[in-house]
Amino acid sequence: MKAVTKATTRVERVESSELQLEEKLMTVDRVTKVVKGGRRLRFRALMVVGDGNGHVGVGLAKATGVPEAIRKAGAMGRKQLIEVPVIDETIPHETLAKYGASIVLLKPAAQGRGMIASNTIRTVLELAGIRNIVSKSLGSQNRINVARATILALTSLRLAEKVATERVAETSSSEASNAIE
Repeated sequence: MKAVTKATTRVERVESSELQLEEKLMTVDRVTKVVKGGRRLRFRALMVVGDGNGHVGVGLAKATGVPEAIRKAGAMGRKQLIEVPVIDETIPHETLAKYGASIVLLKPAAQGRGMIASNTIRTVLELAGIRNIVSKSLGSQNRINVARATILALTSLRLAEKVATERVAETSSSEASNAIE
């Protein structure tokens, strides 16, 4: 299986105003920029936002203070919400995604199996509402890249019914173009 490196279909953003969202802070890092006068200190926050019912987003933001960085990261996460197809508290099919040097493998699991995942992947999947899954984080363990690779893997998931309707529409349009010729 080839790893997904970018969203193949157009990702439709979800309106966050009518959802009951929960936020989880994953990490706050102190970052410095060396300038002529010395070091400029800032804080970077990584936040995961989700409703536990098929909607999840990841936000990353920097600010001069920790509370401001957390607030901005939460706002970014709400802005970047995606919808995840969840069937019986698991995903519809296996997927592999790559972001930077991080690779994430997600496999559906039977009901009651539980979640086998690293802390970063676990946080994203819990807020998406997925309870039964087997995952493996390959490559770099950078939290930001692993979280984004997990989001990329979730965006690549598609339901069988949706794929079938797309294929029917595709074949009917190709038959119509062949009839015109």
